[in-house]
Amino acid sequence: MKTAALILAGGKGERFWPGSRTSHPKQFLCLTGDGKTMIRHTVERILPIVNMEDIYVSTNERYRQLVYEQLPELPKENVICEPVGRNTAPGIGLGAVYMRRKYGDAVMLVLPSDHQIAFEDKYTEILKKAVDTAENGDEGERRLVTLGITPNEPETGYGYIKFDRSSDANGVCRVERFVEKPDLEKAKQYLESGDYLWNSGMFIWKVSAILASMEKNMPEVYKGLTDIEAAIGTNDEVEVLKSAFEAMPSQSVDYGILEKEDSIYVCPGDFGWDDVGSWLALSRLNAPDENGNVFMGNVESTSTKRTIVKAGDKLVAVVGLEDVVVVDTEDATLICSAEHTADIKKLLEELRSKGREEYL
Repeated sequence: MKTAALILAGGKGERFWPGSRTSHPKQFLCLTGDGKTMIRHTVERILPIVNMEDIYVSTNERYRQLVYEQLPELPKENVICEPVGRNTAPGIGLGAVYMRRKYGDAVMLVLPSDHQIAFEDKYTEILKKAVDTAENGDEGERRLVTLGITPNEPETGYGYIKFDRSSDANGVCRVERFVEKPDLEKAKQYLESGDYLWNSGMFIWKVSAILASMEKNMPEVYKGLTDIEAAIGTNDEVEVLKSAFEAMPSQSVDYGILEKEDSIYVCPGDFGWDDVGSWLALSRLNAPDENGNVFMGNVESTSTKRTIVKAGDKLVAVVGLEDVVVVDTEDATLICSAEHTADIKKLLEELRSKGREEYL
């Protein structure tokens, strides 16, 4: 069966301000020393499994040209622009009907565009296992597969997956339930039990399986998707896409589908996954110097430790800093203590409230 991929690339990445802006968000930034952007990495690491012509990118109209520029080999018709944000369920469904229109059926990978993978060979091996699991279910079974990350700390910023260890068949297990982000005490219990995985937001299933599940569990969304599918390639495509998609409820695929289905499988993985949630990730994605610093761009320093500086062509000099993040752009500079990087979103709320939209 054909294997295709849908890359989700519509997010804003606000915790990466001022590098990430509404006009140029995180997934289109280069955060490693190899000169490649996040979305470029995402596409290249799946090429052992999926041909470039079978990769689709779901984004919005504002970012269409960025996708063309950063992925020039991608067929332009494979860039699907959502007219409005409606969370992951409608977005994934939209990609699925475009695939159904082209292939009839296919195994569909659904992948975020802004994660990093350290061990790509292990990642490819687990993805292949997930593809095989999704494709070879029992007759009539709607197999939905996700990748779960083996936790190494009691993280409170991720959702969790409780899985049945006793059901393990060649590294694939049954999912018992999906769990919301826990408090610290619960996260410690999950880690100690060994029965929970981090929810990576990466999914693998047949196009026919996810659309059948949407028809059952989200009939309103499915009706809109079939209207869009019928209009693909016609003069009415843009108008129907806009009207039908805007009418859909905003709902995540976890809540709308996965929490309601029975045949959910998980492939546990330990392949150096990082969701790159804040500027602190740069110290994980890039090798720090002997003082624990990560400097990108034109940077000079002295007496500085455990500090991240991302600069451009303009010299940024730092003296005597410890545990600080500095990000310099043409029109804005962020100076933030490492422990307060999560508060960047609060700063953006302040800018909005004061009408300073030009910096967003």
